[in-house]
Amino acid sequence: MGYLLAVAAAVLFGANGSVTKIMMEAGLSPAQVTQFRLLGTAIVAGLVLVVVDRAAFRLPRRQWPVMIVLGIVGVAVLQATYAAAVQRLPVGIALLLEYTAVLMVALVAFFFFKEQVKTRLWVAIALVLVGLAVVARVWSSELDALGVVLAIGAAVCLAAYFLIGERQVAKTSALAVSFWTMTIATVFWSFVSGWWELDASVFTQPVDIGGVGGELVVPMLLPLLWNVVLGTFAPFLLSLAALRFLPATAAGIVASSEVIFAFAVAWLWLGETLDVVQIVGAAVVLAGVILAQTARAGKVVDADLALTTGPITTVRDTAVP
Repeated sequence: MGYLLAVAAAVLFGANGSVTKIMMEAGLSPAQVTQFRLLGTAIVAGLVLVVVDRAAFRLPRRQWPVMIVLGIVGVAVLQATYAAAVQRLPVGIALLLEYTAVLMVALVAFFFFKEQVKTRLWVAIALVLVGLAVVARVWSSELDALGVVLAIGAAVCLAAYFLIGERQVAKTSALAVSFWTMTIATVFWSFVSGWWELDASVFTQPVDIGGVGGELVVPMLLPLLWNVVLGTFAPFLLSLAALRFLPATAAGIVASSEVIFAFAVAWLWLGETLDVVQIVGAAVVLAGVILAQTARAGKVVDADLALTTGPITTVRDTAVP
């Protein structure tokens, strides 16, 4: 059951990159897509907290500075850079680059926090570097350079969130962290997203979601709702549910399959393809990420929870009864 829940979360999140790309191709900017996603997820998380944990709305004063940093860096900037990267890169490659945050977390934990790491980390570094060079085809520079920078910037934001969050917000529930960081990010992004330039007609604006399968026009509201509910909040809940049945390491490794699903959905739906060499490179990077995922003693970055609703703290690698 745990693996089924984790895979379902990975499928939904992997597909969401393509949904995001379709909305931007229909006319929304990365900033506007980010604004809608942040606001919608904050509202959904808040409604759930009203039912299950109203105490979460009383945030201790000492946690406000950390939450503000997490909301701005780990959610607002993360989501915006990822959306912008997806606009310029194939969906799978953008997500693959963002997943290098797992490697960054392990390196910073080792060099700056003096954590013990397993020797496989150094193998993981070599795999990721070689794999990324192959995916990017550095000998011919085929990938959009700005898109690569944006995706790596998203990885840095994600890594920063984990490194701050696991030390400062460990006693706050994942749902509460999601609500507060999303709310803070919404307020921050509202000043620069250009939402005031849109009118209500944006929700009924026709969007072709048919992809390579042919024309299928729906109102913009439909992919927007998918982006918030099925692309963000549902994977978050499924990931939490999976942790009731799986050790954190197993859940984190299954979450890495999001990259595979992102490639698959973008290929089947949007017609985005990689050549054989790039596919091999992507597989090498993913192998390195999985090794890095298991390199820290007793901890694992559950990137699935992070990338769906804004990162939450890392979790101990213990089975949940």
